[in-house]
Amino acid sequence: MSSGWIIIGILVILVLFAFAAYNRLVTLNQRVGQAFADIDVQLKQRHDLIPNLVETVKGYAAHERGTLDEVVKARNAAISAQGPGQVAAAENQLTGALGRLIALSEAYPDLKANANFQQLASELADLENKIAASRRFFNNAVQEYNTGIQQMPTALFAGMLGFTRKDFFDLGASRTEVETAPQVKF
Repeated sequence: MSSGWIIIGILVILVLFAFAAYNRLVTLNQRVGQAFADIDVQLKQRHDLIPNLVETVKGYAAHERGTLDEVVKARNAAISAQGPGQVAAAENQLTGALGRLIALSEAYPDLKANANFQQLASELADLENKIAASRRFFNNAVQEYNTGIQQMPTALFAGMLGFTRKDFFDLGASRTEVETAPQVKF
């Protein structure tokens, strides 16, 4: 009779552990989703700012059409990107194009002195800092989640419950280029 109670006790403990582990993984998964949503919100703000910046530059540097078209094309690609990998790659291209656009201000003193351009460039630099902080938060959440599904004994059933490894918001080969926010000098 007492061995029956021991077996029932062990089963209850295992079930409670499984519930606790499952709930922990759900929490970690939700944190990853929320962190990516935070990045997405800031990237949308960045995408909304870019047309205004392009229009401002267009008035001063109309013959720099190639650079302006490149920024618009990179923005459109970034808007349509899905998932952390595609978004990171598209944002890398957009950051490079924006850097070249901001660099145009050096060649056009009137543009550099334009209050609208200064405000937009300042907002862009602020957004770049916020995006970098959000990427760090997202990658931390992914690291915690990936660790959670790989730790024993949770690793034994995490895959069966649909918890799979998440990808980091990787900056790829041009990491040093992206880690440096566009330089805005006035």
